[in-house]
Amino acid sequence: IVKTLGKTYENRELKAITISNGDGVANKKVILVDAGIHAREWIAPAGALYLIQELVENFSANSHLLKDYDWVVVPVANPDGYEYTHTSTRMWRKTRKPSGTCYGTDGNRNFDFHWGEVGASSLSCADTFKGTTAFSEPETQILRDLMLSLTGRAKMYLTLHSYGNYLLYPWGYTSALPDTWRDIDEIAQTGAAAIRAATGTKYTVGSSTNVLYAAAGGSDDYAYAVAKIPISITMELPAGGTGFDPKPAQIHPFVFETWVGIKAMAEKLISKY
Repeated sequence: IVKTLGKTYENRELKAITISNGDGVANKKVILVDAGIHAREWIAPAGALYLIQELVENFSANSHLLKDYDWVVVPVANPDGYEYTHTSTRMWRKTRKPSGTCYGTDGNRNFDFHWGEVGASSLSCADTFKGTTAFSEPETQILRDLMLSLTGRAKMYLTLHSYGNYLLYPWGYTSALPDTWRDIDEIAQTGAAAIRAATGTKYTVGSSTNVLYAAAGGSDDYAYAVAKIPISITMELPAGGTGFDPKPAQIHPFVFETWVGIKAMAEKLISKY
């Protein structure tokens, strides 16, 4: 089922697809996936679309992933920015709502959990601009409302980004770890091991602050702390070309190994939750 969740600043529809096995069981547990909150990270929406394809077109092989769970996928969380990277500035990262003399807010610094702290800029022209307020952007409001509507049902939140081969989890605002970090780490390590076994690609696993950099106001911290989704992971897909520009021949290998990792993490999740 494809549903329009709301409209972006430039009046584009922000859509989610819900994938179920059609058995009619209501209020199943949920795996929530989004991609493309950062406009230039083109491989992330491609990974989300490949995930949708595997669950739908290859249902017979993947039906175990849909027995007790529905999947909700937002393939392009920042449609305005995504369009802008195709028509104007390839390396655009933010949304497109004006703020002062500049455009856009970093959607992954705009969530209302430790908003405006470390790693988030107050300068509206900066790539990591936190926004004028938390949830200043229609796009982050829509993602927030989706998360909160699934509180209690959603057991895993996965947000797809690029690049760098990371499986990251909270916290982004501090080097401290959440109480249940071992549970999240176990699932992330399962994904990393599956990818390495399948393709040889190595993913680094750990908390955002400790293995990458501190960045407050991220969607993964919010999903975990506020929406109470117990497993919250940011997946940074591989680099290609200049980093954000995989060559066409690299796209399929990248999205395939992303699927391998997501599938392994989902299987581990389903066995535990």
